[in-house]
Amino acid sequence: MKTEADSNDDVTEHPHDDKPTSYLCTVFDKRFTHRDSLSHHRKRHTGENLYSCDQCEKRFLCQSGLCQHMNIHRGKYKCTECGKCCHSSRALAAHRRSHSGEKPFQCTVCSKRFTQAQHLVTHNRIHSGDKPYKCHVCSKAFGRSGTLKRHMRVHTGEKPYKCHVCNKCFSQSSALQGHKDLVHSNSRPYQCPYCEKLFKANKGLKLHVRIHTGAKPHSCRHCSVCFRRPDQLKAHLLKSHNEGTWFTCDICQQQFITRDNLKKHSLRRHEDVKPYVCSECPKRFCTAAELRLHHLVHSDFRQF
Repeated sequence: MKTEADSNDDVTEHPHDDKPTSYLCTVFDKRFTHRDSLSHHRKRHTGENLYSCDQCEKRFLCQSGLCQHMNIHRGKYKCTECGKCCHSSRALAAHRRSHSGEKPFQCTVCSKRFTQAQHLVTHNRIHSGDKPYKCHVCSKAFGRSGTLKRHMRVHTGEKPYKCHVCNKCFSQSSALQGHKDLVHSNSRPYQCPYCEKLFKANKGLKLHVRIHTGAKPHSCRHCSVCFRRPDQLKAHLLKSHNEGTWFTCDICQQQFITRDNLKKHSLRRHEDVKPYVCSECPKRFCTAAELRLHHLVHSDFRQF
């Protein structure tokens, strides 16, 4: 597979040009004054990360990036309210706005506000339709550089995030965290303020709270029916309006409305992963519903 780093066609040099920027990256149409600057920039496309953190194994394009990252481990820029460590004073200042609620950067189109200027720049691409980050393999374009970087793993097969418990590797950090929460952790730190139900993730708590508040923010554009969760809306579109795609299990042909649901099904039913553990006996179960049903066994015993 030919990459930008393998081709001299991706570098355009203008030695007699009066302009100071004479080295061109044809992926982003970005120019650089020095060839070394272009070479460093090209590593963003190839995924080459030369500098590795010896504490968390995170890798970086340059030594300065690694040095900034080490500030997190040293606790140089630490939030006094929650203890979070940041890589720079600027990052810490932006983080503190999450506590103060300050959002000084406002979109002139929809008036949405942001804590960081770069978040506003990225948001503005929703209105402009601008997608400056282009995959040099399949030409797919993206509005965020981070999204392009994650996309490139589709072509390279890279899975840089490794679970230290079972050694399973993932292409996304969020997938690794989800795996840890689902398979290796019984912790439920998020508690509902209405019924005291506990959740493994804040996302699950937010969805649950809508049961109490009655909020249904997801509406069908065809018939204006509203739903509490996005997957409920997707199921409605599939079943009522024949819009969307079903995800089918290759082993048992069962169909699911989301790719995540298919992955969970495959993990639990076909790889025999049972993340739900009974608090009163060593038995494990594939789903929360099976665990709740099992708990009836123990409650029946206590009646005698």
